[in-house]
Amino acid sequence: MQQTKFIAKILYYISLVLAVGYLGSVIYSIFCIVTDLSTQTYSDGQFLRILFPFTQQPFMIVDNNATYIIVAFTLPLSLYGIFFWMAARVFKVFLQPKLFTRENIVELKRFYVLNIFVPLPISILASFFIPVENIIWGLGLVHFFLGIFAFFLAGIFAQGVSLQKEQDLFI
Repeated sequence: MQQTKFIAKILYYISLVLAVGYLGSVIYSIFCIVTDLSTQTYSDGQFLRILFPFTQQPFMIVDNNATYIIVAFTLPLSLYGIFFWMAARVFKVFLQPKLFTRENIVELKRFYVLNIFVPLPISILASFFIPVENIIWGLGLVHFFLGIFAFFLAGIFAQGVSLQKEQDLFI
């Protein structure tokens, strides 16, 4: 179990850093776009550069139209920020002294609901506004399988909670 906790701790911190990075990038980018600070347009206004803070170095380069910014930039980055935040919470489950608890089942349930029910509808919605490449549909399938795996884990945890309750009654 020590090896599992060690790996879970590493993955917890990696996921947390990625979540903060994605969500921070989205918040910073939206701030820059809304306030028109630290941005530059080029190619006759077709593209928008979001600059690193207090520099003239590009941080992000996006198409300069609202549909693209919302559907192909802000939405995916936000969802991946949320995904990594929830993944960190799932890895944190495995750091707890007691694995089989209702709270841990709730964390797994949130994670599997996100992965099973969000990527496909968002991809379908996005396809009305922008061309969605095959790799995106593949990522949706990967998230679906990840969600199914988390669903099975939640079932195992629910069984563990049930067995613990039975043991408490007989002791």
